Amino acid sequence: MQTILGAGGAIGIELAKVLPEYTDKIRLVSRNPERVNPEDELSPADLMEAEAVDRAVAGSDIVYLTVGLPYSAKIWRLRWPIVMENTIQACLKHQAKLVFFDNIYMYDGRNLNPITEDLPIDPPSRKGVVRAEIADRLWQAVEKEGLQACIARAADFYGPGIDQTSILTETVFQPLSEGKTANWPGNPDCKHSFTYTPDAGKATALLGNSPEAYGQVWHLPTAPNPYTGREWVEQIAKTLDTKAKVRRMSKTMARVIGVVVPVIREMAEMMYQYEQDYVFDSSKFEKQFGMSPTPYKKGILTVVAEDYND
Repeated sequence: MQTILGAGGAIGIELAKVLPEYTDKIRLVSRNPERVNPEDELSPADLMEAEAVDRAVAGSDIVYLTVGLPYSAKIWRLRWPIVMENTIQACLKHQAKLVFFDNIYMYDGRNLNPITEDLPIDPPSRKGVVRAEIADRLWQAVEKEGLQACIARAADFYGPGIDQTSILTETVFQPLSEGKTANWPGNPDCKHSFTYTPDAGKATALLGNSPEAYGQVWHLPTAPNPYTGREWVEQIAKTLDTKAKVRRMSKTMARVIGVVVPVIREMAEMMYQYEQDYVFDSSKFEKQFGMSPTPYKKGILTVVAEDYND
């Protein structure tokens, strides 16, 4: 049995699509889980409740923690330590391996080119501090309690079928598709990597089913040589067959747009990632597993074909 905690999000769905390559027993866990594959087992649970997580993990060989909590520093501070602790304890009790899908907020924010697995941990944001703490708790469980675990990290992500959780979707794809101006959250002349969600799902499944992956941090395959913000807008506009209009989104504008689009509301403290080149390096994963990331042009074509062509 392989179990996804947080199965309804963008990553959980992509992960569920590929897990049948490794197992015929897949359990999807969320408040209101929905099947991705016909034979999926559904297990409604609140990950804030230890007993519910224990029941959800029971019988599992591998557990993937892919939950996406509401994009709020206050909620993250309250909920993430509890969710992580509940997951760790359940995996230890049931002798399940754990794959934690993480972001890169915990890294030192002063130099994000390149972003490698050995970048210093020195988070410049409230959300980053929380991510650093829960990752540290996981490694404590590995080193002192016998947990088998690994961490899969992705850059900001994009992909088809994502609603309200992708910065690129909300600030570029969506407004351009409506003939509006794209709102780039920072310097549009800086490079910015994005991880393609189908690649992230495939790679996370591969990590879970590779014994040599455990005990390490892995950056998931992400295309090299990223576009600048302006080039992202130009390429997406070209694919949508519309004008490439872009403006620099200020922190004040982010708060205003955030009234309607929650994921934008708390972008202000994360804008340091868009004020410098942000170049994600996944060469360690690619060399180990031989998986190449989807080129940006191909990813954009797929998103437009699936989400914006009526």
